[in-house]
Amino acid sequence: MSTSLALILSKIQNKNPGHFSKLEANLAALDAEYTIAANAFFDKYFSYLNRNNIELDFGIDCYLHMISDMLEERLKFIREGSYSNSSFDDVEKRIYGNLEIMTYHMHGLVLAQFLWFDQYERLVFFSRNLKKHHNNIQKYLEIGGGHGLYINEAISVIPETPQFDLVDISQSSLDLAKGIVNNDKINYYLKNIFDFSDDEKYDFITMGEVLEHVEDPLSLLQKIADLLSEDGVCYITTPINAPMIDHIYLFNNEDEIRDLFRKANFEIIEEQIVISEKITEKQAAKRKVPVMYAAFIKKNKK
Repeated sequence: MSTSLALILSKIQNKNPGHFSKLEANLAALDAEYTIAANAFFDKYFSYLNRNNIELDFGIDCYLHMISDMLEERLKFIREGSYSNSSFDDVEKRIYGNLEIMTYHMHGLVLAQFLWFDQYERLVFFSRNLKKHHNNIQKYLEIGGGHGLYINEAISVIPETPQFDLVDISQSSLDLAKGIVNNDKINYYLKNIFDFSDDEKYDFITMGEVLEHVEDPLSLLQKIADLLSEDGVCYITTPINAPMIDHIYLFNNEDEIRDLFRKANFEIIEEQIVISEKITEKQAAKRKVPVMYAAFIKKNKK
């Protein structure tokens, strides 16, 4: 019987052999732990599709549509040196407020979580270090939870935590996360994180790939600091040189992210940097290939 991962790869091979070859090469070095994790998450996705009478081919087509969008955005980025978007309001109207676009984009991102090795490596970094960096989490918050992968992992790693909250500005994203994770332990909020009261304190906050979606990432980090308990920890990821249809803020290198943390009065506990292609750091910088940055941070009390 074919596994969920094998079936997804087989369908991609039939629809886009060139992209399949790239995926096959990038995933070849990953071990059995990856296969187990990928199948576990994709099984949840398959269950979601079945409950909603959606064919897997729809998800595959969404993913390949997203890949096509990324190629077009990358060509513009290399040519112009900037992202296509500069205004959150414009992106909100054009992307987040467009059900058709958000649907295919979010379904595409679901598959990317395990088809892109750099995404998987960040999940492993998160999972292996979550409890180490904060072992007494009473309240967990996820900002921009999207497809629910990280909060699903958090529930697995810290099941004793009594409160899990997920906030997103997109109803499409919340519906997808609810459908895939399918866990009553999670409280879902359709709202802007800036509308959260500062009196609401969390011991751990996860924010995966959100900073690049806003015009003023410093203000967002300062809001997170207000919501974080005094000894709380935050896990943040954001890409460098990674144009997509809804990206606004361009980080050119890792130091720009580190400087932003310092300005928001955070200190880095531990960080991880993964290049999205199998090339050197020098080659990535020269070709402006996307680099994925992740870090556990806490308030600087000095």
